[in-house]
Amino acid sequence: MLRRLYDWTMRLAEHRHAMWWLAFVAFIESSVFPIPPDILMIPMTLARPSRAWLIASVALTASVIGGLLGYAIGALAFTELGQPILESLGKGDAVAAFNERFNDVSFWAVLVAGMTPFPYKVITIMSGWAGMPLLTFIVTSILARGLRFFIVAFLLWKFGAPIRDFIERRLGLMFILFCALLLGGFYVVKFL
Repeated sequence: MLRRLYDWTMRLAEHRHAMWWLAFVAFIESSVFPIPPDILMIPMTLARPSRAWLIASVALTASVIGGLLGYAIGALAFTELGQPILESLGKGDAVAAFNERFNDVSFWAVLVAGMTPFPYKVITIMSGWAGMPLLTFIVTSILARGLRFFIVAFLLWKFGAPIRDFIERRLGLMFILFCALLLGGFYVVKFL
């Protein structure tokens, strides 16, 4: 099933309304869809490198707006269903403690999830559920998704088809390593 979904998404990149499909996929990927917009971005950018920045901008805008939908899902579904159930079980305090722990690291969680293969939709929903400040969520999402999409666009614009394999297979790993080094550096500075 996942392969058929992948193939369908690749065919969208060739469609005359590919930019609209990219916006749609980037939007729903931020809250429910399992295929990342990179699958459309890569062939679209390779086909028309002069539009790399426009393609990245469309993906960024739609992804952040879709992230707001994920945030709303977490905020509204939890408020309406989850919290009353947990409070009736006497677990309301546990929720507050989790929210506090998540909000202490939420900037980093959104940043890392927005730049890496980690499902961004999980963090968008958790951010709403945990009550992450909306402005922080939006700014962090713009930063993370902007870095991800514009780095991909730059690499494709600069190096073309040879970089495609690197992007599809290794760029997520590079982001994970970068984030691990960055967080490790902050940890060392804080505790030494």
